[in-house]
Amino acid sequence: MHPAVVKVTDRIRQRSEASRKVYLDKCDAMRRRGPQRGHLSCSNLAHGFAACGDGDKNRIRLEEAANIGIVTAYNDMLSAHKPLENYPELIRQTAAAMGCSAQVAGGVPAMCDGVTQGMEGMELSLFSRDNIAMGTAIALSHSMFDAALCLGVCDKIIPGLMIGSLSFGHLPVIMVPGGPMHSGLANDEKARVRQLFAEGKVGQEELLEAEASSYHSEGTCTFYGTANSNQMLMEAMGLHVPGNAFVPPNNTLREKLTQAAVERICKITDLGPNYTPISEVVDERCIVNALVTLMATGGSTNHSIHWIAIARAAGIIIDWHDYEDLSHITPLLCRIYPNGTADINHFHAAGGTGFVISQLLNAGLLHGDVKTVWGEGLDHYSRMPTLAGDTLQWQPVQTNSADEAVLRSADKPFAPEGGMKLLTGKLGRSIIKTSAVKPEQRIVEAPAVVFNRQEDIKAAFDRGELEKDFIAVVRFQGPRANGMPELHKLTPYLGVLQERGFKVALVTDGRMSGASGKVPAAIHLYPEAIDGGPIARLQDGDILRLDAEAGTLDVLLSADELAARPATVMDLSGYHDGYGRDLFSSMRANAGTPEQGAASFY
Repeated sequence: MHPAVVKVTDRIRQRSEASRKVYLDKCDAMRRRGPQRGHLSCSNLAHGFAACGDGDKNRIRLEEAANIGIVTAYNDMLSAHKPLENYPELIRQTAAAMGCSAQVAGGVPAMCDGVTQGMEGMELSLFSRDNIAMGTAIALSHSMFDAALCLGVCDKIIPGLMIGSLSFGHLPVIMVPGGPMHSGLANDEKARVRQLFAEGKVGQEELLEAEASSYHSEGTCTFYGTANSNQMLMEAMGLHVPGNAFVPPNNTLREKLTQAAVERICKITDLGPNYTPISEVVDERCIVNALVTLMATGGSTNHSIHWIAIARAAGIIIDWHDYEDLSHITPLLCRIYPNGTADINHFHAAGGTGFVISQLLNAGLLHGDVKTVWGEGLDHYSRMPTLAGDTLQWQPVQTNSADEAVLRSADKPFAPEGGMKLLTGKLGRSIIKTSAVKPEQRIVEAPAVVFNRQEDIKAAFDRGELEKDFIAVVRFQGPRANGMPELHKLTPYLGVLQERGFKVALVTDGRMSGASGKVPAAIHLYPEAIDGGPIARLQDGDILRLDAEAGTLDVLLSADELAARPATVMDLSGYHDGYGRDLFSSMRANAGTPEQGAASFY
């Protein structure tokens, strides 16, 4: 093992010793109660299987075969979740063939950040994760299940399903994805049209045609944003059927992988000798494996929030220093949009998840001795699934990348570091993703232009007021202010100005998308403006220095001068009512900092 990986893992273990023990003791207490159905009254149990067929009723009432709870994020508005529509019936049939049963325990909401970007609904996005976590817990609360299959893919959905599942840590859980859509219009071409639209050089018809050619069918969006980062990390954590992440939907291999998830979950319940609860899979080593894989693939900045919340759900405390220290020693193995021009299907064809995990294991950057849902050892996930006729099997991953423009080995990476850095200074703590930012654009010193609403940047751009070097400060966008919406709609405007030769950067207490790209962006800054953080004291013209190489974000004022200024106060009531936002007031009020996972219940 690389000594830095060992050091970070030991540091996390020591930091988490007390909270981890509390969590594991809770899970052990739940397990000691035995199969949950045995504690239901006859009336309770009859309610639980009333809608089942006779065969399932008999299996459930005998308590000798596993009953699997299905938690599904299916809806047919999300392309990524449409393939999940027919999974429950396939799962029930497969479970029955194993002598077991399966029931849809509950559905959880699955919203699409791609639809809500720049709209009011985006202000519900972050806290939809906590809603999904609570929905998962409600689904599993009926004391009917020996294990769970969680069907989901996208941004907040997988973190929410994970957090909810970990609250039932004595149960085995396997995550079941749907796969990516086939490649459409290239992502870099889509981005080019977006910038042309921002400049007024193409109209809405051309823009819509480009977007519709990119997002065109069932399956996950093909860029390497939060959704596909989720799937990569589920592989690295050993929570998938191996190699399941990026097999396209609606084909025989995908169906066989879903069946394999059912067959495996039936074998790892507490009713048999291979009991594998999720609390034992998700330990400190598993979390470190996820973070290393995130860095190696240039994954989503959203996971500097979500994986902290997931870890806390398992009693494990991580922070941005852990991310940064692991990033320093993790080579960047992938160039997938927005870190390159290839999409996730190109990545999969070049070797995909199995190649990445194999390379990181061989480099001593992943803990190989972990427990996974597929058995002991992460080496299961360095193989790729194939079909031999109608039979599912796994083959060792190829030793060389099939396309070194997309995927490389650990001894000749695209960059020696993973590209996610912690920024500190007089403004607080934030993070920046540098893997898609050119080296010459990683240091920006320029006057601040301060905005209290993201919509005001477009207006200033349209008026021609941003034709200069500047750092855009977009504040009152944190979790306690307005739910921390992604600010991805700013990217085309800032990207246009960068391409015109201006030095441009973004500083915000909000989020950027999993598609964070070429514009340097200090994000997740806290203390946030609504709490009177230093960002609330900035004024137009203040000289800011963002130095992603040194890991600093500062204002060129003395600490005393900055502290003496009054903090700007903004009336945020317009962001708190209507479009469902009033229902999330308690979550905003109780949200932790981004480095605490921005969760409303820790």
